[in-house]
Amino acid sequence: MTEPYGARSPVSAVRVRAQRALWVCAAAVLAAGCGAPAARVDGARTAGEGFERALAAGDDEAACRLLAPATLEQLEQDEGKACAEALGGEELPKAGVVRATEVYGRQAVLRLDGDTLFLSQFDAGWRVVAAGCSPQGERPYQCVLKGG
Repeated sequence: MTEPYGARSPVSAVRVRAQRALWVCAAAVLAAGCGAPAARVDGARTAGEGFERALAAGDDEAACRLLAPATLEQLEQDEGKACAEALGGEELPKAGVVRATEVYGRQAVLRLDGDTLFLSQFDAGWRVVAAGCSPQGERPYQCVLKGG
């Protein structure tokens, strides 16, 4: 015997509820994966703010500890000096308050009043990959300090 249109057997109703529950769970998992967890956003922001504070205080050694390995190496190679000596010679802008922190996987952008920083997450934590960056319209950002 066939069921009239729209009528459901008890087994069919259970199956529909199970499918709905599965879709709700799948949507929740996908939604959680789309946004960066707060700990990663906070970590990137803390590292970027620490870098900017160190620069403002003239503590170039502390700022150098927050650079990504390739950025540190590129700076020392370009200037022919240790990072702490070379960093002071870079014309990095004075940054103000953080306007936005965007995290995409292991990469982050920290937008401050006066500067934009790019960061990456390493085993040792978040490190600054590029600093002194300014937008160039449709072209990539122009950065004073960046890794090779």
